[in-house]
Amino acid sequence: MRGSNQSSSSKTVCWSLEAIAKLKQAGFIVGIASNQSGIGRGLFDLAALNAMHNKMQQLLAKLGAYVDIIAFCPHTPDDHCGCRKPLPGLYRQLAKRWAIELEGIPVVGDSLRDLEAAIAADAQPLLVRTGKGAKTVEQLPQHWRIPVFDDLGRAVDYLLQEQSC
Repeated sequence: MRGSNQSSSSKTVCWSLEAIAKLKQAGFIVGIASNQSGIGRGLFDLAALNAMHNKMQQLLAKLGAYVDIIAFCPHTPDDHCGCRKPLPGLYRQLAKRWAIELEGIPVVGDSLRDLEAAIAADAQPLLVRTGKGAKTVEQLPQHWRIPVFDDLGRAVDYLLQEQSC
């Protein structure tokens, strides 16, 4: 339930959880791929990240949903690893786990590096304006034809509509 006293960021979290629940109810596999250089920089540890992921899964469980798999890169940009976005390594980890090809698979992100990684993996990038997305819209190369949505809920509505066609 969306209360009027919720902050904008907590509303976005609730709406994002509801959007994930809609995807799961429609039969989608849901994965998360995120850069977590805070681990490599010593800002937080793996236990703290796992606690955040567990909290998200608990909130999703209340909606009858879950994230199937979470892949993350703990490295800093200086590590030059293959999993840190904008490289496609995290998305390829998810694809390998599910034994799928990434061509045409929707990938929703809010940063240019999310979109670059999706393109490098032959996935279908979708941009949301939440988080870093409003700034990212301004950075999009004009020749990119990437759908842009106000938030994850609108992106999910689009995906569900596309699936039903």
